[in-house]
Amino acid sequence: MKNIILISAACLLALLSTIGASLPYPILPPLFAAEAPNAFNNFLGLPSKLLFGLALTINPLGLLIGSALLGPLSDRYGRRPLLMRTAVGAAIGHAITAWALVIQSYPLFIVARFITGLLEGNGAVARAMLADQLTGALRLRAMSWLNGAFYLGWLVGPILAGATLHWGVTVPFWIAAAALMLVAVLVAVGLPRETPSLLTTSWWQVARDRHSLNLLRHEELRTLFIVQLAFTCGVASFYEFYPLWLVETAHYHAQEIAWVNVGLCGTMTITSLLAGGPSRHAPLLRACWYACGVALAVGILALGNIWVGIAAIVLFGIPNALYNTVIQGWCAERFSAHGQGAVMGLLATTFCIANIVVALSGSVLTLIDTRLILVAGALSAAWAAWRMAAWRRQLAGTVEAKARQDFCS
Repeated sequence: MKNIILISAACLLALLSTIGASLPYPILPPLFAAEAPNAFNNFLGLPSKLLFGLALTINPLGLLIGSALLGPLSDRYGRRPLLMRTAVGAAIGHAITAWALVIQSYPLFIVARFITGLLEGNGAVARAMLADQLTGALRLRAMSWLNGAFYLGWLVGPILAGATLHWGVTVPFWIAAAALMLVAVLVAVGLPRETPSLLTTSWWQVARDRHSLNLLRHEELRTLFIVQLAFTCGVASFYEFYPLWLVETAHYHAQEIAWVNVGLCGTMTITSLLAGGPSRHAPLLRACWYACGVALAVGILALGNIWVGIAAIVLFGIPNALYNTVIQGWCAERFSAHGQGAVMGLLATTFCIANIVVALSGSVLTLIDTRLILVAGALSAAWAAWRMAAWRRQLAGTVEAKARQDFCS
C-alpha cells in the first residue's frame, strides 16, 4: 500500500505539472492574435508576435532553472518538503496567471509563468524519490509509469484547455491550481516524514554549490551529459518541428496536427505503462538500440511522404519511451552516490538545454528547408547511439581488466 501511494503521488504530480506547462498552447494564440489591441497583447506598444514568443519561452526557461536546482535542494532538505512546497507554489502560480489574464497584466502574467515553470521543475525530485524508495524491477516500472504520466500531461493539457475555455479563459488555470493543491495533500499524507538534515548551510549555498551542472566535474557524468545532450537534441528537433513539417508537407491545420499529437502521446503513454520489465541485455546496449530507433524515426520523417511521415511520428513514441525508462533506471543505479536528486536534475536540465539549442539552430535551418533540422536531429541521435555502444565497450573493458588484476593479485 505504501508503494502504491508513493508511485501514485509521483505520477499525479508529474501529470499535473506537465498539464500546467502545456495548458497555454491553445489558449494564448487567440489572445495575441486578437485584432483589437489591449493592455495584454499590446504591452508597451510591442509587436504581439514578440510578446507571444516571450510568453511561450518564459515557462520553459523557469523549468530549465528549476530542473537544475530543485533536485539537489531535495538531496539537502528532503523529497517530501520540496514536493509539497513546489506543488503549492505551482498552484499559486496558476492562480496568479489566471488573475493576470483577468486584469490584462502582461508583466504579471510573465512573472507568474516563470515562477510556475521554476517550481514545475520538481519532476527531478519525483524521480529521485522513486529511486530512493524503490529497488530492482519495481523501480524501473515506477520510473516508466512516471514517464508515462509526463507524456500524458502533454496530451491532456491542451484537451483540458479546449474543453473548459467556453467557461472562461481563466478556468483551465483554476482547475490546474486546485488539482495541484490536492497533490500537495496526497504528498503530505502518503509520504513518510524524513529525518531533518543537521547541516546549517543556506538554501542559496546549496543551490549555488550543488546544482546539477556541478556533476560535470566527474568524467563519467560528463560523458553521460554529452551523450544525453546529443540524443535529446535529436528528440527536440522532432518535437519542435514535426508540426511545421506537417503544415508544409500536407497543409495541416491545428486540428489535424492535434490528432497526430494524440497518436504520438498515446503511443508513448502506453509504451511507458508496459515498459520497465527485466531484461537479459545490458542497459546501455538497450539504450543504444532505442536511440537508433529514434534516429531512424526522425530520419524517415525528414525524407518520407506524408503518410510515411505520420507513421514515423506515431511510432517514434515507442523507442523514445523505452530509452527514457532504461537510461533513468541505469543512472539511478550507477550514479546514486552523487545524490539521486542531482542526477535526475542533470537529465532534466540536459533536455531543457537541448530544446534551447535546437530552437536556435532550427530557426536558422528552417529558413532553408525544415527537413534540414530533422536530418540534423537524426544524425545527432545516431551519433549518441554510436557513442553509447563505444562507452559500453569501454566500461566492459575496465571491468574485465580489474577482474584480471584482482585474479593476479
